[in-house]
Amino acid sequence: MEGVSTRKVKEVTEELCGTSFSKSLVSELAGSLDSELSAWRDRRLEAEAYPYVFVDARYEKVRAEGRVVSQGVLIVSGIRDDGYRELLGVGVADTESEATYHELFRSLKRRGLSGVRLVVSDDHEGLKAAIARHFQGASHQRCQVHYARNLLGMVGHARRKELGADLRAIFAAPDRKQALTIAASIAEKWRKKKGNEKV
Repeated sequence: MEGVSTRKVKEVTEELCGTSFSKSLVSELAGSLDSELSAWRDRRLEAEAYPYVFVDARYEKVRAEGRVVSQGVLIVSGIRDDGYRELLGVGVADTESEATYHELFRSLKRRGLSGVRLVVSDDHEGLKAAIARHFQGASHQRCQVHYARNLLGMVGHARRKELGADLRAIFAAPDRKQALTIAASIAEKWRKKKGNEKV
């Protein structure tokens, strides 16, 4: 539980539970959580295949060597061959890079990740290179959230709500044919807007 002080835990438990725990008990509990987390991170992945894998990263403030720094939390989840979603792994790195993703994917494959047919992620170049190396033959798809966020950044603030609604209509289409029809119509609409005014 590096990064969370025993004083903060004491304050939270007093506020939420109406009781407090000693610093030594909090440290003891944190120590047992560390060993459980370590066992979970090293566990064998049991499914025969994980056809669909989702990779994402977020940056969090953590305490490291006595100071608070921003670190990347790399998160990998997958849809198993029996249809269940499973959180496969979580890694922490100073930064997102091809090397950090190589290390993460090597670890997952060593633990039993196999049968990957599609990887969904953002458009990070290092991540895409690591996917191509470790999951040869698998398709890559850009995450809808990141795709939409990038597109919304291309229009003025006043137009973002309208564009967001248009994108949701495409993503909610019941099949590929309708999605392409809707997308073509929306693309034409926005081309006309760009021709008539600055968006």
